[in-house]
Amino acid sequence: MTTPAQTPPLCVDLDGTLIKTDLLIESFFLLLGRYPLLALLVPFWLLRGKTRLKQELARRVALDTATLPYHPLFLPWLREQHARGRVLVLATAAAEPLARQVAEHLQLFSQTLATTNSTNLSGQNKAEQLSQRFGERGFDYAGNDRADLAVWKRARQAILVNPARGVHEQAARTAEIAAEFDDRQGEGLKLWFRALRLHQWLKNILIFVPLLAAHRLLETPLLLQAALAYLAFGLCASSVYLLNDLLDLPADRRHPRKRLRPFAAGTIPILAGALAVPTLLTLAFTLAAIALPAPFFGVLLSYYVLTLAYSLYLKQSVMLDAVVLAALYTLRIIAGAAATAIIPTFWLLAFSMFIFLSLALVKRYAELLALQDLGQSAAQGRGYRIDDLQLLQTLGGASGYLSVLVLALYINSSASQTLYRHPEAIWLLCPLLLYWISRIWLKTHRGEMHDDPVIFAVQDRVSQILTLIGAIIVGLAL
Repeated sequence: MTTPAQTPPLCVDLDGTLIKTDLLIESFFLLLGRYPLLALLVPFWLLRGKTRLKQELARRVALDTATLPYHPLFLPWLREQHARGRVLVLATAAAEPLARQVAEHLQLFSQTLATTNSTNLSGQNKAEQLSQRFGERGFDYAGNDRADLAVWKRARQAILVNPARGVHEQAARTAEIAAEFDDRQGEGLKLWFRALRLHQWLKNILIFVPLLAAHRLLETPLLLQAALAYLAFGLCASSVYLLNDLLDLPADRRHPRKRLRPFAAGTIPILAGALAVPTLLTLAFTLAAIALPAPFFGVLLSYYVLTLAYSLYLKQSVMLDAVVLAALYTLRIIAGAAATAIIPTFWLLAFSMFIFLSLALVKRYAELLALQDLGQSAAQGRGYRIDDLQLLQTLGGASGYLSVLVLALYINSSASQTLYRHPEAIWLLCPLLLYWISRIWLKTHRGEMHDDPVIFAVQDRVSQILTLIGAIIVGLAL
């Protein structure tokens, strides 16, 4: 009876097999996040071949190998094989520097074979090199993709890890399948809903605010325009969310909750995410160009440019990131005004900037508080430190109270006199808003703010009751 030490070497693929991600695409987004201008050279590197592209990217990025999404079923089995004395070889099409980083971290592989300056170690090239080293049928091979079929034809046994559709059947015709590891749960659509963050589309309800503030919400043509603007903004926002997740992979994998996001956890291929980003963006701007006024297209473009700047640069700037988040909320209101040709008042824009700056600081405060509970001293990639907590709370509370002041001043303005028969009744909104802002900050201070504050407000029962009371007060003022 042969022992693991006597069996042929086990050659292991990296992308999609050992790890649930693709290092070529991941290294591109690492480069884009850290050196955006260098990313402009990627098409020129690709023109000189995929091998050149891999090497150029690998020279400029470093992996956080400890947080990569290793396959949770396959890796323990590899550790068991290694412990029993079997020879393991990492054989991957990934660039050699990146492959060596993974191998050095795991300390499982006696050899590392990867793409070099002269050879892209994929498909037939990998099959040739493994056959020359270990002989025909002189090795076993673990892989997942159609490109691995060429290797399995010359291997003794095949080990399948999360195989692509149809790969199991084709692999079975070329080699004996010794084992299969599959941790996919069949929740593809549900995972995409999470990745697209469809619940965050609730924020786009702000597009209807100009209609509501102008008392024109029941005008069907304007309501339809606002609904189309809502859809366009949702598609654009989801594109941005996907891009953010792809750029933030290293930081998300070190975060207690964000590490479970589909791309960080490897439950959705990052290639699919990379393709979805331009697709959603194209749909959003096509809808804006065809069905909505030109000013809305300009606002949507401004929103995207600002969010792109936020993703690449501004989110790393302390305080500026919070101001930008508040501006992005306010841009939704401006977008609703552009879509319906309603001019927003100074009061509405001033109120929105102050209230949303307060909520943006709530978000940052909650994130820092969670990191403090984990014993960390700073937010990776954000620039905030734990000792900023008190300052954030002070600034956030002050900004929220300033929004109440704007509302109070609005009551005595000519704008309110025009729209309301009894504008003095609106004063009752002030104590309601003071209570709501104070409660939001109290819950955040106690560590009870586990979601985006805007989403929390929509789902929170007390906030819902206060909204109902506020609607009654506005009704009395009409």
